[in-house]
Amino acid sequence: MSKRRGNGEGNVTKRKDGRWECSIMIGFQKDGRRKRKSFYGKTKQEALQKMRDYQRDMENGLQLDPNLLFAEWADTWFESHKENISAVTCESYSYMLGALKAVLGKRRLMDIKAMDIENVLLDFRRDGKSDSYVSKARGMLYQIMKKAEANELIRRNPVACAEKMKANKPMEAKEAFTAEEVKALMLSLPHDKIGDSIRLMLGTGIRMQELLALEPYLIEPDGSAIHIRQAVKTVAGKVEDGPPKSRDSIRDVPVPEGLRSMVVKLRDTEEKYIFKSPSKEQPFDPKHYRDKFKQYVSAIDGVRELTPHSCRHTYVSQMQALGVDLATIQSMVGHADLDMTQHYLHVQAPIKQKAIQVFDQAFCVA
Repeated sequence: MSKRRGNGEGNVTKRKDGRWECSIMIGFQKDGRRKRKSFYGKTKQEALQKMRDYQRDMENGLQLDPNLLFAEWADTWFESHKENISAVTCESYSYMLGALKAVLGKRRLMDIKAMDIENVLLDFRRDGKSDSYVSKARGMLYQIMKKAEANELIRRNPVACAEKMKANKPMEAKEAFTAEEVKALMLSLPHDKIGDSIRLMLGTGIRMQELLALEPYLIEPDGSAIHIRQAVKTVAGKVEDGPPKSRDSIRDVPVPEGLRSMVVKLRDTEEKYIFKSPSKEQPFDPKHYRDKFKQYVSAIDGVRELTPHSCRHTYVSQMQALGVDLATIQSMVGHADLDMTQHYLHVQAPIKQKAIQVFDQAFCVA
């Protein structure tokens, strides 16, 4: 039996299945009949609270679509996000999105709560997924729901309220060369393309894929700056250039003064790519470059055999140790974290020049 409540509070009914239903009029249909909306709860108060939340959201301009499924919104988010990531990253995202849609796809977007997010991540862990996999799943869910919140499709981001899962294993520190190793490499590496390319990565923090995609026109004639506009990727066994890792990776990187003459020398080539494959008209193969990198680094006494990407970690860690603020470093290395991008957009060219002077004084040998 329904009970008439005060104006705007709707009708409250206890259903045969034991649940409570609160219904209100939200307009008229095309034929003139009243259009009603119902809210359900295990208790009368729960049903009433859902109705009041809805009325508040309508007053605040929030347009909740009760029929919008997670899978539909996730696909919409992914299509808009594709332009900001590389083809390789896009493939990885697509795989993760499929896994999330498999468990949440048929759920209504507005019904997903923090506990649902926690259960999904816990199930991934129980299925033997790695800490990295679970972390990436949470990160993608956060971005999907954050965009839904920004578009007023949900009241709040449930991922932000979900408990973070503790890693099964302690997070391993990213490997980086020590200051002593950097000095040894700068002093002792041969002055040829491979040796100088290692110096360049250590002195600018550019990625190996960005290095191998460099063309002469992307370097200033005086060697003062490198313009990152592309990166290499391997597609079906063929090495080719394409967009860098993310939109934020497109940047202008200042070069320390002590390395500029070396960079000018690298720029002086008639080949399309500065680091061209010896046998093909394409960029140097990343796999072959890693082998060369290992060969050159292992020949220097007192230097560990790390990877080319360790040069990037080294640049960040050494710049921090030298007192350069994190916002400036992030703008120079082109991290794709969109939240942090907003934080460091204010970094100006003079600040960057001061930062590389600090590195130049510490490590570069004229």
